[in-house]
Amino acid sequence: MSFAAAAALTLLAGCSRDNEIVDAAGGIAVTRSACPALAIPDYTGDVTLFNPPASRDSRAIDVVATITNLRTTCNDNGSDLASAVTFDVLARREAGSEAREVTLPYFVTVVRGGNAVVAKRLGRVTLRFAEGQQRATAQAAASSVVSKAAATLPEDVRRQITRRRKPGDADAAVDPMANPQVRAAVSRASFEMLVGFQLDQDQLRYNVTR
Repeated sequence: MSFAAAAALTLLAGCSRDNEIVDAAGGIAVTRSACPALAIPDYTGDVTLFNPPASRDSRAIDVVATITNLRTTCNDNGSDLASAVTFDVLARREAGSEAREVTLPYFVTVVRGGNAVVAKRLGRVTLRFAEGQQRATAQAAASSVVSKAAATLPEDVRRQITRRRKPGDADAAVDPMANPQVRAAVSRASFEMLVGFQLDQDQLRYNVTR
C-alpha cells in the first residue's frame, strides 16, 4: 500500500545524502536526513483484546499484540522520497488451544512539522495461532511518498545553519535554531512516518491509564 504527501515521536532515518548539513572543517557536525523519520506514537504500539470485549478485568484479557522491529528504506532518486517500512507484530493469547486467526487494524500516517497530518492510510494484519500455540507472529508493510522539494531546506536557511563562526564573533555562541524563521523552516521541511495500531477510544484509554 502507498500514499502520496502532495504538500510536498525514538526515530529512525532512512537516508541522508540530499539534505546533509556537515562542517567538514571540524567543530559540530549536524546530519539531517530529508527522508521521513520513522516512529511509533505513544500508546499505539500495543493493543489488548478482552473477552468479553467490554470488560477491563485482567482475568478477561484475551490477546495482547505489540508492534516491534520497525525497518525502513528510503529511495531519494528523482523528485520524490519514497519510503518503505516493514514491521513485526508479536501476539500472545491467554487461553484456548484450537487454531485461531486474529486480525488487527493499523495506521500509517505522514506528519509534517510535528503536528500537520498530510496523509493517512489504514491496513490490517492477521495473526494465525497454530493449534496448541499461545504465541503468533506476523509481518506488515507500508510505504509513503513525500516531495523532495518540500523536505529540503531552503538554501538561505542552510547557509545560516552551516555558516562558520569564529571565536569573538557577536553571534559565535548563538544557536541558529534560536532564530524563529530558521526554526520554522526546519519544521516545515521535517516529515515523520508514524506507525501504530488503529485503536478505538476504549483501547486507547486503557493504554494510557493502565
